[in-house]
Amino acid sequence: MNLRTNPPPIPFIDVAAQRRRLGPAIDAAVARVLNHCQFILGPEVRAFETELAAFCGARHVVTCASGTDALVLALRAMGIGPGDAVLCPSFTFCATAEVAALVGATPVFLDVDATTFNIDATHIEGAVAAAKEAGLRPKAIIPVDLFGLPADHSAIAAAAEPEGLLVLDDAAQGFGATYNNRRLGTFGQATATSFFPAKPLGCYGDGGAVMTDDDGLSETLRSLRVHGQGSDKYDNVSIGLASRLDTIQAAVLSEKLKIFPDEIDSRNKVARRYNEALTDVATVPAVPAGSTSVWAQYTIRISAARRAAVAAALKSEGIPTAIYYPIPLHRQQAYKHYPVGKSGVAASDRLASEVISLPMHAYLDAATQDRIIDATRRALKK
Repeated sequence: MNLRTNPPPIPFIDVAAQRRRLGPAIDAAVARVLNHCQFILGPEVRAFETELAAFCGARHVVTCASGTDALVLALRAMGIGPGDAVLCPSFTFCATAEVAALVGATPVFLDVDATTFNIDATHIEGAVAAAKEAGLRPKAIIPVDLFGLPADHSAIAAAAEPEGLLVLDDAAQGFGATYNNRRLGTFGQATATSFFPAKPLGCYGDGGAVMTDDDGLSETLRSLRVHGQGSDKYDNVSIGLASRLDTIQAAVLSEKLKIFPDEIDSRNKVARRYNEALTDVATVPAVPAGSTSVWAQYTIRISAARRAAVAAALKSEGIPTAIYYPIPLHRQQAYKHYPVGKSGVAASDRLASEVISLPMHAYLDAATQDRIIDATRRALKK
């Protein structure tokens, strides 16, 4: 009797495939650090900061210990604190709002565009009004380049400027993407990103960076990441953090940055194949004219009533899915007491019930992707 053999499970993000490609180069880079033993702010850190600045076009790159720290450091450097309001999208990971609370400010939630998943700039005025009604000073806005797609930075800047809002771009998922022929990293007063291993440009642990064209902001960031030091480590001019990118992680990232453009191209090929194959059975993601995405996630929208069944059907065939994000921030226990913009957050609520993400990475071969596509189409047609 022939027994049916179940196909092997598919990784949601195949970090190991990239490791196989870069193994010898990364091993050699790490070995150099192990030999010189400068594990904190060693030469590889400065080299990587220079390389990253050249890649994205920013004048300054200041690395740190995580993407969350990057946001905290930027807000601190901007002088954001108690009594200030920081506008954030409700449909995003909690770190975007968390950092506002961590510096003593108050997050104020506004809605996103249901097509791009990013901040809807027409809601900024209502969020500012809600902040003022709550007795807060609207000081900053943190647009998120969600799932790898840049926010509408021109529209956000146009709405933020009259309100006097500083713009801190959260490019943790979108770094490497372009908006109006410019890579993320030069929009607003500063840009923060994450090098968490699952990110399009990720290290082998935690790491982050802040990018800015502001010389003074750069100096403040470099001080804050080392306990607020001044002329030396015992001359502390402000209250800072211990938030430095390890030298080993910088060495790893330098090697990964070399192949990053090629990986971005591969991610876009995978996304195009998904879109072409699924557009008749689901609402597939769209990239507006003038933008490119790095596809940190490939996220479709389906009927809320069917999402659980579709996820279960795919799981039964060894295909993982993920839901980013099942609960918008304005409904989460830690954040539901914070203000919401005047225009409401209806799109965030709707998206949270409809989105589902499929496996996406630069090494997803056609045969494996076809298996995912075929199973997804079957599940959606049931």
